[in-house]
Amino acid sequence: MMEMLGLNPVAGTLLATLFSWGMTALGAATVFCFHKFSGKWLDLLLGFGAGVMLAASFWSLIVPAIEQSGSWLLPAVGVLFGGLFIQLSEFCLDFSNLMKKNPSGKRSLLLILAVTLHNIPEGMAIGVAFGADSGMAPWILALGIGLQNFPEGAAVSLPLKREGISSGRSFFLGQASGVVEPVAAIISVFIAMKLGGILPFLLAFSAGAMLVVIAGELLPEAAEHKREGISGFLLGFLLMMVLDVALG
Repeated sequence: MMEMLGLNPVAGTLLATLFSWGMTALGAATVFCFHKFSGKWLDLLLGFGAGVMLAASFWSLIVPAIEQSGSWLLPAVGVLFGGLFIQLSEFCLDFSNLMKKNPSGKRSLLLILAVTLHNIPEGMAIGVAFGADSGMAPWILALGIGLQNFPEGAAVSLPLKREGISSGRSFFLGQASGVVEPVAAIISVFIAMKLGGILPFLLAFSAGAMLVVIAGELLPEAAEHKREGISGFLLGFLLMMVLDVALG
């Protein structure tokens, strides 16, 4: 695919993550159209994003990691360390203490930091995928992640608007939460290209980080309206599965 477009892995990574960042910005732009977003629709979109990320973690990251390593051991270690990385990062940020010190002043910071942190493994996943595969699989992964970035952008900007922050500033902060995605992706693609022997670990590491985000944040957030959240989850999983298997 990249050969057809005349792109090297770095250029492909940059183009793909600009798309995913753009989807975050598009989601954040809903603040100009709505003062509030239906909770049912938001849970549907969050469930959809969780389904997309789960399918992408398996077919685009874990399966290639096992195939490249020829064993389950290194990918299993990668998944474990990826999950621990996110949990340790959240612990270091100490969100709960921030909230206790000044609940009204820190709520916005909590929201922005949470979404920003969760965009890091998504960028890593795209970068590692482009470093490992020149076919359609990295583009499909980027498409799936971009689709689930739309509700993430809205999930930041709309609550900020409800707290009295201007529409323009709410949009700026919402789209800024996605800036780390291209940065993490570019760093990861360079690592993947230079250290090809650890690609299975890097792929699985990205998958483990995404799995923690799904289980710890997206699914619980989508659980308020259970029917909509589950419906979105199934739709997202099926869409990503079809795209990855049919085009990958």
